[in-house]
Amino acid sequence: MGERTATPQEPLLTVEDVSLAFGGVRALTDVGFAVERGELFAIIGPNGAGKTSMLNCISGRYRPQKGRIRFQGRDITHLSPNDRANIGIGRTFQNLALFGHMSVLDNIMVGRHHLLRNNVVTGALYWLGGARREELAHRREVEEIIDFLEIQHVRKATAGTLSYGLRKRVELARAVALKPDLILLDEPMAGMNLEEKEDMARFIVDLNEEWGMTVVMIEHDMGVVMDISHRVMVLDFGRRIALGLPAEVMAHPQVRRAYLGVTDDEAAPAAETAQ
Repeated sequence: MGERTATPQEPLLTVEDVSLAFGGVRALTDVGFAVERGELFAIIGPNGAGKTSMLNCISGRYRPQKGRIRFQGRDITHLSPNDRANIGIGRTFQNLALFGHMSVLDNIMVGRHHLLRNNVVTGALYWLGGARREELAHRREVEEIIDFLEIQHVRKATAGTLSYGLRKRVELARAVALKPDLILLDEPMAGMNLEEKEDMARFIVDLNEEWGMTVVMIEHDMGVVMDISHRVMVLDFGRRIALGLPAEVMAHPQVRRAYLGVTDDEAAPAAETAQ
């Protein structure tokens, strides 16, 4: 039953009434939503709203105490992060998780480790077996990603020596190297200047539209969210308070109070206009 594949009409990702607590502190309470294949789906909310906790539940880093998560029709609630990576879920982190002492190229190659088919025995027969051909094929894939993300000029550089914006780009490259059907992006533009943000937004849209990746993204920059997202979900104190098209969500009175800090009197006219 857990191995069932998704029907064409079924969402790629379904989160059903997920609750997560750490001791007596509730991070998420009965949160549910679905992400369609091919969507660019944004999760927004104030600091501490539960956004990263939700991404951690989807990626397998956290296991919710209640609820269920389905991916491509399969219940993945109890799968490990590695198993989720193996079935097509990739992610980046809010805090960079690169291997600082390794080159950009080697960092990205790490993202393809689960795609390697040759084992220790065939690896020992590197020049006689298929391991060398396999490595060359993986190198070609990595070079395509490097070209796409425009980091050719730093491909041999040590990752830890790069600027913050370039390191964020390398981390995205490593997640893309997984060849995921679903990519989870935790604040991909945090700490970037305007030019870097514009570049990253363009890369994310191209991943979605040209590479066919479904994207779930946490992002604080409302301009970016409004410009590139298909739908937006808002969390506040671990609960879902709105879900819909970007313009509809930003006009929602509860969102304007919780996220934008407007008063009830200011929120009411916007709600009437949205209707």
